[in-house]
Amino acid sequence: MAKAYSLSVEESVALTRRITTLSVATALVLSILKAGVWLASGSVSVLASLADSGLDLIAAFGTFAAVRYAAAPPDAEHRFGHGKAEAFASLVQAGLVFASAALIAQEAVRHFIEPHRLEHMDWGLAVMAASTVLTALLVAAQTRVLKRTRSVAVSGDRAHYVADIASNLAALAAIGASALFGIGGFDAAGGLVVAALLLWGAVSVFRQASDELMDRELPDDARARIVALMTADRRLTGVHQLRTRAAGPTVHIQMHADLDPELSLESAHQVVVAAEKRVLEAFPNADIIIHADPRGRAEPHGGAFAEADAAAKV
Repeated sequence: MAKAYSLSVEESVALTRRITTLSVATALVLSILKAGVWLASGSVSVLASLADSGLDLIAAFGTFAAVRYAAAPPDAEHRFGHGKAEAFASLVQAGLVFASAALIAQEAVRHFIEPHRLEHMDWGLAVMAASTVLTALLVAAQTRVLKRTRSVAVSGDRAHYVADIASNLAALAAIGASALFGIGGFDAAGGLVVAALLLWGAVSVFRQASDELMDRELPDDARARIVALMTADRRLTGVHQLRTRAAGPTVHIQMHADLDPELSLESAHQVVVAAEKRVLEAFPNADIIIHADPRGRAEPHGGAFAEADAAAKV
């Protein structure tokens, strides 16, 4: 069973708040360092990396706010909570990265056509190396958080920083090659490589955010775990019409449970409550709705998705 669903909402929120604060601080430091080096050197590879870090700073602030809003409890207008704010923040991140990639590619092409000499390349190499180390440390911390939570906003933020590492390495290679061979084309080529990496990362972020906004089911192993926990009591013989979705730090689970038809209403209630508690032990961040059916006597259920539910697997 993955650890991503084993934390309570409070524990998950505490982790995401800390890591988003660290993300903002890292992006701010990197943006300041790269801006200084770009002004001194004029390197398009450093500019590409600076643009990426600048957008990362904007995205980090968005993620910082989104994870806090997503953790707000349900209210009269949002009965299912505010968890999808994280996915909206990720979509904004993806859009920013697409824009960054386009601008960087344009600047790189311009430098191919009108090459220029780079200055203070030793500064560029030093700052890009330091930037790579700082970014790698942040990504490592984000990876540890994602092993325990399933925050799509943090995942999107991490994708940005992974692309940052790649862009930093590309900039290092480009600046080094330009310094060694005295050919500015290496620098422009590095900018194009960064643009391609950013596009790849943006597609990944967009896909993750879309899955959550479109209410994609939880992974198969999580769904199988839910069924196993529900049917651990022999009086609860099966589960059907199981529906799951994620929204920020919360997962929503609803299902129909088949019970021994000879049970009294009180006994059936106790069986369902006990089953719900078993699921909550494994998924403490879940909101659960269970409809009890007498085994073999359940009527077809109507509603907007009646036919889809009848044809769907558990």
